[in-house]
Amino acid sequence: MAKKEERHHSLYRAYRPTDWDEVRGQPQVTDTLQKALKNNKIAHAYLFCGGRGTGKTSVARIFAKALRVTDKDMYEIDAASQTGVEHIRELREAINVMPFESPYRFYIIDEAHMLSRNAWNAFLKTLEEPPAHAMFVLATTERDKVPDTIQSRCEVYTFKQPTREVLARIVVDVAKKEGYALDRPAAELVALLAEGSFRDALGILQKVLAVSTGAKVDAKAVEEVSGAPRAEVLRRLLACLAKKDTVGALRAVAVAVEENMDARTLAKLLIHRMRAVLLLRYAPDIAKELSAELTEADLALAQELSKEPTVNSDMLRALLEAYERTAYAAVPHLPLELAIVEMSTAKES
Repeated sequence: MAKKEERHHSLYRAYRPTDWDEVRGQPQVTDTLQKALKNNKIAHAYLFCGGRGTGKTSVARIFAKALRVTDKDMYEIDAASQTGVEHIRELREAINVMPFESPYRFYIIDEAHMLSRNAWNAFLKTLEEPPAHAMFVLATTERDKVPDTIQSRCEVYTFKQPTREVLARIVVDVAKKEGYALDRPAAELVALLAEGSFRDALGILQKVLAVSTGAKVDAKAVEEVSGAPRAEVLRRLLACLAKKDTVGALRAVAVAVEENMDARTLAKLLIHRMRAVLLLRYAPDIAKELSAELTEADLALAQELSKEPTVNSDMLRALLEAYERTAYAAVPHLPLELAIVEMSTAKES
């Protein structure tokens, strides 16, 4: 019962990695830190950079654990809410106190780029000459906003966005631990929607599992919860684009609008499908790999459209531009509608 309540509370917290072996997709960080620990070559300050939900704070906690730092001597500071110089002054005073029961007083400063200029200036001296028992991990999604003077005093580690394959495996594993069977197309859709974030992938999965009535979860369940367009709408839209059927394509978009489908997600999934079409045309030997990402119907359509001369790389470029413009468009679906008109009326080269 307790496990079920925790699942509804937060899957990301329940399945957050707590050991090096549980960290996925970041060997360039975890392997290096483990070697540094083994060789006893530990720096006093680290800067962890990378997109949201890539595991920066989790790895910082695992690092602290490996250094035998207990909860009493680990401090997490949210720089987004503690941006002022007065907070850094408080930290400077606190670090002079010896650890309670650990080798270090370990500070994790999340969203470090949010610190004010005066706060950075106040922190600089501390970071340059900290007490021997003080250690810092600064985590940021925007490295360019961290002053060079700070970066030069830290060991910098860059966290990569996990691939769709890694994210898909994770959501399948977590769903299994929760008592559900997530099929491959459903896992691929969750991974695609998560945009390279472990946290977002598990957030989407949590919503899907929360409304699932059976043990088996398919792509349709993910579509309903996430606002992703139904597979048949996507297939209809792609087929119309290949035939240069402007009216049919715009009608498919209109259906998406009526069903409250997210415009940006619609564009993203069209890009994914169009990419599959072009890859099947120019690299047909990878069809086996694509079969794991697409449903049988989607793969069959992609193979069919790959033979259509009207489908080309210009279409994919137009969709990419529409996806970028969707983020700030006054009418969310307008960039996609304009792209459809341009693609349908473009002359073949």
